[in-house]
Amino acid sequence: MLRLATALTLLTTLVSGAAWAGPPSPADRAAPGNGTNVLVVGIDSRSGLSKAEKDRLHVGGAGCNCTDVMMLVHLSQDTRRASIVSIPRDSYVEYADGSGVLGKVNGAYARGRGPLTVKTVEKATGLRVDHYLETGFTGFEQAVNGLGGAALCTDKTLKDENSGLDLTPGMHHADGNGALRYVRARHIERPGDLGRVRRQQRAVSDLLSRLTVEGALADPLAAAATARTLLASVRTDSATDLADLVRLGTAFGRLRPERTEFATVPIKTFDHRVPGVGSTLLWHAERSRALWEALAADRPITGDRRIQPVPETPAPTNPAGIKVRVDDAAVAAALSAGGFVVGGTSATEPKARPAGPPMIRYAPGRESDAATLAAALPGARRQVVPGHDAYLDVAVGARTVTVRQVAYDRNVAEGAPVTADRLGCLTAR
Repeated sequence: MLRLATALTLLTTLVSGAAWAGPPSPADRAAPGNGTNVLVVGIDSRSGLSKAEKDRLHVGGAGCNCTDVMMLVHLSQDTRRASIVSIPRDSYVEYADGSGVLGKVNGAYARGRGPLTVKTVEKATGLRVDHYLETGFTGFEQAVNGLGGAALCTDKTLKDENSGLDLTPGMHHADGNGALRYVRARHIERPGDLGRVRRQQRAVSDLLSRLTVEGALADPLAAAATARTLLASVRTDSATDLADLVRLGTAFGRLRPERTEFATVPIKTFDHRVPGVGSTLLWHAERSRALWEALAADRPITGDRRIQPVPETPAPTNPAGIKVRVDDAAVAAALSAGGFVVGGTSATEPKARPAGPPMIRYAPGRESDAATLAAALPGARRQVVPGHDAYLDVAVGARTVTVRQVAYDRNVAEGAPVTADRLGCLTAR
C-alpha cells in the first residue's frame, strides 16, 4: 500500500489540517469484507497558506474545506491484485450522519471531517473502509519532492491557466509544484473531473512503475523508509500506523502492472442540477452496483461487462461534436445518419478516385476526433495537416466504403476499468 499510498498522495490536491483522532464508531458501518480497503482523500482548502504560497502553488481563490480528490483502493485477500477506483467529487450521495441530507460526496468532510467522509463512502458503496489517508496542497508538494520528483508524460500540449499547467508533448521530470499543477488541471481537453481523474490515474500508474524499478518497496526495510517519507506529509486515522503501511506496501511492491486496475465510478447523469447544491453527478445505478459488488466479492473489475459494457464500435469522442466534409455524397449521408456534423462535400466528386481506402485529413491536436471518424470508416488512413481548419476532411478512394455506427460512452472513454500496463500516458487518453 505504501507505494500506492505514496502515488495516490502525489495525486491529491489537498490541504493541511489535523488528523482525526480515531476511526468512525462501529455503529451503522459496513461489515468487514474480503481484502483491504483504503480511502485516500485530499482536502480543497487554502487555510494556513500565505499569499506567497498560494501564488507559488497556483492555488488562488477560495477553498471549500471539502475533499477534492477521492480514491478507494482495494487490495485483494491474496494480495495478488489491486483495484483503484476514483470517486468524482461531485457525486450525489446521502450523507451518513442520520440527517437524510443528500449532497456532493466532497461535502461530507465539511460536515464531519474524516469520520463522516469514511461513513458516507461506506454507505454509498457498501464497502468497509479499513484505512484512511489525507493530505494537502503543501503535503502533496512535499511528498513529491521527498520522493525525488515525478515523471509526467503527454502526447499533446497541455495548458491550463487556472492550475498553471503548461506542458509540451513528451516526457518531463517535475518537482512537487509541477506535479500539483498537472493533477489539478480541469480546463483542458475533456474539461471537468472525469478527464482530470483519468490523468491522475495515469500519474499514479507511472509513479508505481518508477517506484517498482527503484526498489522503493522491494522489502520491509525499503518500504519502511518510503513510509516515513509519506507520513511526513500525510495524515492517517488511528487505525493506520507505520506497520500497516509497511505490510501493505510490501504487498503492493510484488504486484505486476497487469494486476493493478484503475477505474472511475460509472456515471449516468453528468449534470444533475439540484437547487442549493448545483451541478452534480448521478452514478449509473446498475453499473456502479456491479462495481461495488465485484470489490466486495474480491473479484477483478476489468473485463466485467456488467460494470462497463463496451460497445461493438467504441468511439473515444462524441461524433456529435465533430465537423466533417466528405467528397462523396453517399458516405456523407451515412456519416450524418451516424451522428457526425457533416457540412456538405469537401469538393466536387472526382471523376476517378485514387486507389485505396479513404483518407482523413485533420489539424494537429484533433487525433481523438480523427480516431472516432476512422472507427466509422474501417481501414481509413489518417494525415495531420498543419493549418487545417476546424473540419475533418474525408477523401474517399476507389475501395468500397462501409460506414459503421460508432457508440460514444463517456464512461468507457474516460473511466472504464483498465490495468496499469494499458494506462500509460502514451497508450491511453
